Amino acid sequence: MTVIITAFERSPDGGKGLARDTRVRWALEEVGQPYDVRLVSFGAMRKPAHIALHPFGQIPTYEEGDLVLFETGAIVFHLAQRHPGLLPDDANARARAVTWMFAALNTVEPPILDLSNTRIAESDKPWSKERLPLVEDRVRHRLVQLSARLGDADWLDGAFSAGDLMMVSVLLRLRPSGILDEFPKLAAYVARGEARSAYKRAFAAQLAVNAAKPQAG
Repeated sequence: MTVIITAFERSPDGGKGLARDTRVRWALEEVGQPYDVRLVSFGAMRKPAHIALHPFGQIPTYEEGDLVLFETGAIVFHLAQRHPGLLPDDANARARAVTWMFAALNTVEPPILDLSNTRIAESDKPWSKERLPLVEDRVRHRLVQLSARLGDADWLDGAFSAGDLMMVSVLLRLRPSGILDEFPKLAAYVARGEARSAYKRAFAAQLAVNAAKPQAG
């Protein structure tokens, strides 16, 4: 039974891999599972057919027979539980890998998303310039902590896991700001994630969609 995921018909980032479908594509590539992609426009995301899959009208969604999932953390966790390759065999190590998934989404990503909103969506607000340094400092605080924990290791807890997949995906969203470059160990960590063959396949697949010429009419 082939998995179907949804993705932007035309991603706001132009195919730089920052849209969340890339995380799910990467996980599918890591565990070696084939998948199809249903592309949706911004208009289609607000219509009942898509809302039935994702109540908040976002992407990606995941369909596997009668199972429908949304939220990248839930989707990646489902794949990691069902297929080998993203979670260690040792029970304690598995639990730690899941902890890092939650840390990526609940602790590290929120200030990064706040930074993106401040720099882009709220850039025309009169208070934006005053708020931006405060938001950047919150991001740097988290990165100081994360860099200290990573140290000189290749991955967060032994071998590469779903925790690293989610953390690298979150940190990639910092690239436009230049803040990631201030933390060489984390920049190298992200580069190791991007160098994985599964990530390269996932990135190439989503880039191909955004590089394609839009159909007339």
